Amino acid sequence: MTGLAPLPASAQTPLRIVAFGDSLTAGYGLPPESAFPVLLEAALRARGHNVSIANAGVSGDTTTGGLARLDWSVPDGTDAVILELGANDMLRGIDPAIARQALDAVITRLKARNIAVLLAGMRAAPNLGQAYAERFEKIYTELASKHDLVLYPFFLDGVTGDNARVLPDGLHPNEAGVKTIVERILPTVEKFIVSLQAAR
Repeated sequence: MTGLAPLPASAQTPLRIVAFGDSLTAGYGLPPESAFPVLLEAALRARGHNVSIANAGVSGDTTTGGLARLDWSVPDGTDAVILELGANDMLRGIDPAIARQALDAVITRLKARNIAVLLAGMRAAPNLGQAYAERFEKIYTELASKHDLVLYPFFLDGVTGDNARVLPDGLHPNEAGVKTIVERILPTVEKFIVSLQAAR
């Protein structure tokens, strides 16, 4: 056939993203097809973005656990990472300085591999007190500023405290909750990947 220009390589090759996190990314208590990476990929593709999102969520993972498995969880050829870690550090009352150091190291290593990072923030539970909450929550804003990252301030925005969107444990999102997360984070992810695609 004549008259058809070939698609540019960027249109042919999906943008390879790894969702790197804990049970909130993994899809704890849900069928695999309802996990955050699957629903986010579907939402992005529905909006015309050629992306592939791998699920590298591990239930129970802390920031230090994520750092320990980073190199084999994020394979060569990855273009970007959605980094969602810290909830388990907070729930265990781990010193925010330890979580900050681990997340800083994760981001530094990803950037050294030329992998872009979108950082998803987390909030502290009220029972941990204001002082802990302030130290914990500023980890994300400060690291985003330090490394010039796109920041989504609170991964569970619209889900926490809503019984219709969480599993019976009151912590993990159910399928409706994951859909809410995807709806709310989608504009931020979309801006993030558009900037990546423009740079390819």
